[in-house]
Amino acid sequence: MFMQKKYFGTDGIRNRVGSGLIRPDQVLKLGWATGKIMRERGMSKVMIGKDTRISGYMFESALEAGFIAAGIDVMLLGPMPTPAVAYLTQTFNADMGVVISASHNPHHDNGIKFFSAAGVKISDELELAIEAAFEEDMDVVESEELGKAKRIDDAAGRYIEFCKSTYDAKIKLDGFNLVLDCSHGATYHIAPHVFKELGAKVITIGAQPDGMNINQGCGATHLDALQAAVVENQADLGIAFDGDGDRVMMVNCRGEVIDGDLILYILATRAQRRVEGVVGTVMSNLGVENAFRAQGIDFARSAVGDRYVKELLTERGWVFGAEQSGHVLCLDKISTGDGIVAALQVMSALVQSAKTLTELLDDVEVYPQVLLNQRVDDAKRIMQSNELQLAIEQAEVELAQNGRVLVRASGTEPLIRVMVEGQDLNVIQSLAERLIQVVQSEIS
Repeated sequence: MFMQKKYFGTDGIRNRVGSGLIRPDQVLKLGWATGKIMRERGMSKVMIGKDTRISGYMFESALEAGFIAAGIDVMLLGPMPTPAVAYLTQTFNADMGVVISASHNPHHDNGIKFFSAAGVKISDELELAIEAAFEEDMDVVESEELGKAKRIDDAAGRYIEFCKSTYDAKIKLDGFNLVLDCSHGATYHIAPHVFKELGAKVITIGAQPDGMNINQGCGATHLDALQAAVVENQADLGIAFDGDGDRVMMVNCRGEVIDGDLILYILATRAQRRVEGVVGTVMSNLGVENAFRAQGIDFARSAVGDRYVKELLTERGWVFGAEQSGHVLCLDKISTGDGIVAALQVMSALVQSAKTLTELLDDVEVYPQVLLNQRVDDAKRIMQSNELQLAIEQAEVELAQNGRVLVRASGTEPLIRVMVEGQDLNVIQSLAERLIQVVQSEIS
């Protein structure tokens, strides 16, 4: 059912358009239900942004109508990165921000994320109240109480200036030759301006969105095009964003991947002030954790998901956190993961150190990781099976202190994910394949 936690939560609704799980009428009612709860709590303004996928136009109109029917004024941003909506929600004193996006997913998926007035994801309590309102019959306010809508024409310019303001180095990016991959997504009209206006020479790929090519063979989840473009153009480095701009991945001048773990290492070890600790996830590379500890920086692991990274950062009072997949948090700059802002902090570290990306990572020995996925119908049952648990224990015994095993159910897809990490690639490949075979045997 549409409103089950699987589809609606602080991380948003996300599923295939046209599957029967997300329809325009349901999105309209979601707008109304959210607006109803907002009015009851004295709120009156919402801001809506979206990425470039074709269904965003349909869902934007549906949400707009729902909010207006509940008596809420709507500010429309058009295509805008997710972190931009979080920032602009605060800038324009909106009571809530909404992003229509399925992030790194293909164009036929879409989703809806919610931000509070403080630019952070809404509370569990507010989420539950909206869910309850969704189950009620829709009741439109009187005509004189209907909300109004307006489009914010200078939103892109405001966000570009904000991004530039987070760049700390005293010297600009003159002399840097960069390749940007915007994933045909929401950063296509933002990121190139940011880096050009800071002085870099910019070659842009993945910046011709047509509504259906978002994340298609490009961006932070498909780095082949960026790697090839960096080498071909003899660029200093490449930067890739995902469809909604909250992830960033980088490649060095040789086309080698610099993932979220390594970006986190650069930010924390090159920060202007002493960093006590950082937060990664259970997927973060053990070699990177060891490198942090060698620098005297504490390293804590959260569950997978930028929400959990932020929760642990807040609990510890720290600033920097990241997921290996490229969600990077710089809480001294912005309240949520922001690919452009994170990339600018790396560029600042490069300028201030006068070193290359490779040189900044000389102290890090990245352990090989093997990641395998298996599609399943009942992940919970399989994860609880004795055979799989015994296989995991045996693999951990074989690795001893030289690696890690992680087997988990995906939070967004019907998959069991197997990760084995260690110093010997042949050993971890064999162990990962053995664990996947156990999962497959449990399916049958």
